[in-house]
Amino acid sequence: MTDGTALAGPDGALRCPWALSAAEYVTYHDEEWGRPVHGDDALFERLSLEAFQSGLSWITILRRRPGFRTAFAGFRIASVAVFTDDDRERLLADAGIIRNRAKVDATLANARVLADWAPGELDELIWSHAPAPGPAPKALGDVPAITPESTALSKALKKRGLRFVGPTTAYALMQACGLVDDHLADCVARRA
Repeated sequence: MTDGTALAGPDGALRCPWALSAAEYVTYHDEEWGRPVHGDDALFERLSLEAFQSGLSWITILRRRPGFRTAFAGFRIASVAVFTDDDRERLLADAGIIRNRAKVDATLANARVLADWAPGELDELIWSHAPAPGPAPKALGDVPAITPESTALSKALKKRGLRFVGPTTAYALMQACGLVDDHLADCVARRA
């Protein structure tokens, strides 16, 4: 049992406690989570994976990420935007991903919407909602699930036609893509 503060990992370094339940989590936590992500395709991937994670454990998505990348053409917006009904059926039969009809349909619809945006427009929209840095959380209980910024981002994305982008998903995206740094104060991966 933990009080939500940083815990020693396999190498003795302190980390956010959620990162220590599986080896894949340690790598993801140390090398990706909270690091700035830019580029429309990269952000489309993160946005899509966060939507697929809704209601599931992130480790489920993380372990299937290679399958997702293969199934969704590397999350290249231009490629996914032209997926056909046959592609949709292929995705719904692909055991390498989460075969949730609503999430698959949302990913395909989002790609079609984003294909009409100017290059860099998704990146600009998402990053325009980055809040000013705040104090480092001391424990997991100090990390919110939604914020005014994630609510505003969710509304902006929905207004532009995107689906499966509620405030909680938007905040998870902000955490994963480095718009906020929610590594705990004592965590080895915390940026200065």
